[in-house]
Amino acid sequence: MGLFFAKCTSTARLDGKTVIITGANTGIGKVTALDLFKRGANVIMACRNLEKGETALKDIKNSCKDVDSNLGTLKLAELNLASFKSVRNCAGFLLKCDKIDILINNAGVMCCPYEKTEDGNEMQLQTNHLGHFLFTLLLLPKILESESARIINVSSVAHTRGTIDFNDLNFEKKPYKALKAYQQSKLCNILFTTELSRRLAAKNIFQITTYSLHPGVITTELGRHLDDVYFRGLRWIWRSIMWVFLKSPEQGAQTTIYCAVDEEIAKETGLYYSDCKRKKPAMQARNLDDAKKLWEVSLKMVGLENVNI
Repeated sequence: MGLFFAKCTSTARLDGKTVIITGANTGIGKVTALDLFKRGANVIMACRNLEKGETALKDIKNSCKDVDSNLGTLKLAELNLASFKSVRNCAGFLLKCDKIDILINNAGVMCCPYEKTEDGNEMQLQTNHLGHFLFTLLLLPKILESESARIINVSSVAHTRGTIDFNDLNFEKKPYKALKAYQQSKLCNILFTTELSRRLAAKNIFQITTYSLHPGVITTELGRHLDDVYFRGLRWIWRSIMWVFLKSPEQGAQTTIYCAVDEEIAKETGLYYSDCKRKKPAMQARNLDDAKKLWEVSLKMVGLENVNI
């Protein structure tokens, strides 16, 4: 499985570091939590479903019974990115931490049927972008207390076909296309990363670095809606016939882990990575005017118009 993939080779320890990972109960989020837990980090798994989160937490601890190195800690936090209320509640809880050193915005949905969140936004736009945008900015004051912090946004190569329609972000005027909505949300991840980096630098804040990445095409639950949106059997084809070209969650998590721990990229910021190395994203992901506009529009959509960053 996964004929070609890179592996994070850094042996960096994270003893005493606090790490928050969204969507850490499954897939690459769970693998990332396991890896950073082994490195001594105090990992907070921010999950929508606490029951599944508790199961994942126990699985991680059980898998480390014979690990000799000093382990970190594991805790759960409830986070539903499709609800701004939930995002605010979770952020309020996490602001009580002594510090936040690494924030990994990993959770996401892909190609789901058209649905609006309780806040009135298209599900993929809010879950993949707006929810993480709000979450990050609410946590930023605590992240600023870290001597050296990283903010990592898991995007996708799907951004290369993405476009942002600022006149109809929620597909209220044009026909809904699940893949187009997904591609748009993943493009937003990269533009957000770039603009956040630019704004931090403009404030002479250099101890926080930002990263976006493509984890690879992975055999996870992310494709669970393919049958609903396209045709029955596509998910089986995706997982059963294309498996040789897909990465396992362990393989897919490597670039996230790389961005979280690799010492050589500690001073890089606002960049995009794939297979544990820096890559140039698509032209539309390098549009600084769109990055600025997306920031301003997103602030209004999440109700943070007075944020000064």
